[in-house]
Amino acid sequence: MSVQPSDSFPDRLLGWYDRSARVLPWRIPPGSDAVPDPYRVWMAEIMLQQTTVAAVAGYFERFTARWPTVADLAAADDADVMAAWAGLGYYARARNLLACARAVVDEHDGRFPETEAGLRALPGVGDYTAASVAAIAFGRSSVVIDANIERVMARHLLIETPLPVAKREIRAELAPLVPPDRPGDFAQALMDLGATVCTPRSPACGICPVMADCRARGRADIERLPVKPPRKARPQRHGLAYWIEKDDAIWLVRRPDKGMLGGMRALPGGDWGDTPPAESGIVQVDHGFTHFDLRLTLVARESEHAAGEGEWWPLSALDAAGLPTLYRKLTDRMRERIA
Repeated sequence: MSVQPSDSFPDRLLGWYDRSARVLPWRIPPGSDAVPDPYRVWMAEIMLQQTTVAAVAGYFERFTARWPTVADLAAADDADVMAAWAGLGYYARARNLLACARAVVDEHDGRFPETEAGLRALPGVGDYTAASVAAIAFGRSSVVIDANIERVMARHLLIETPLPVAKREIRAELAPLVPPDRPGDFAQALMDLGATVCTPRSPACGICPVMADCRARGRADIERLPVKPPRKARPQRHGLAYWIEKDDAIWLVRRPDKGMLGGMRALPGGDWGDTPPAESGIVQVDHGFTHFDLRLTLVARESEHAAGEGEWWPLSALDAAGLPTLYRKLTDRMRERIA
C-alpha cells in the first residue's frame, strides 16, 4: 500500500525550505519582508549559468560592491568588467551582462521588465533566466527549470524520457504546482532540494521532504535519472601562444571582441586548428571548452615580435591583468619555470 502524503507537494517543499534554505548573498531569506532587487537576482542567474554556487559567490559580491546598480554596470568600462569576470568562464556571459545592463538603462529607464516575455527580449536572457528572474524578483507564476529541478522532478515522477525532450514533461507537471503566492520561493526550494538532498550521486532520500510519493525512491538505479542523451566526443584542437618578455614585463594583447574569449587580455598567438603545431614549445596546457578540447603550446619569442596593438604588463602584477583561465594556466606554468 503506497504512502499518501498529508500535505501537497508545494506545502511540504516550502515547509522544508522555510527551515533549511541555503544562505546565499543574492537571496532574500524566506519569511523576510525585504523586497528582492531584480538587478541582483538577474546578475546571480547569469553568473550561475554552467557554474557552481561556490565559484560564483565571491564574484557576485565583488561585482555588486563595485557596480551596485544596473546603471553603474551599464556605465562601466568593458575591459574592467571582462577583467573582473576572468576565471569565471563562458566569457560571452560577461559581454551579454554589459549589453543587457545597457539595454535596461537605455531602453527601460533602468528598470528590468517584469514579465518573462519582456525579460527574454534582453541580450543574453534565455528562457530559464527569464522565468527565474520573473518568479524570484517579481513574483510571477513562472515555471523555472534548471539542472537541479530537472533531476528532482525526473526522479519524483520517474520520467524515463531522455533530456532535453523530458523538459516538456517536467514543465507540464510543474506548471500546476507553482503556488501563486510564493513562486520565487518554490523555484529556489526546488533548486536547494536538488543541490543538497536529491544530489546526482548518493541522494539523501531519507531526509527528503517529498519522499513519501517519490516514484524513484528506493530504486537501485535512481542515480540514472534524469536520463541524458549519449555524450558526443569533443574534437581536439591545437594552438600556439607566445611568451614575449622584456625588462620584467610580458607582452599582452586583446582578443577580438567576437569569438572565443572575446575582448579579454591574452598572450599573443596564432589561430586554433585541428593540427598540432610543429614547434614543441616550453610548456603545454590542456583546457576544455563547451564544444571542444584545446591543447595550447607556449613558445618563447624575442621582444621585437611584440607587434601591433598590445601592452607591456609587469610580471609582478600579472595577477591583476584579468587573464582568462586558459592563459592564466600558461603564465602560471611559465612563472614556475623561471622562478
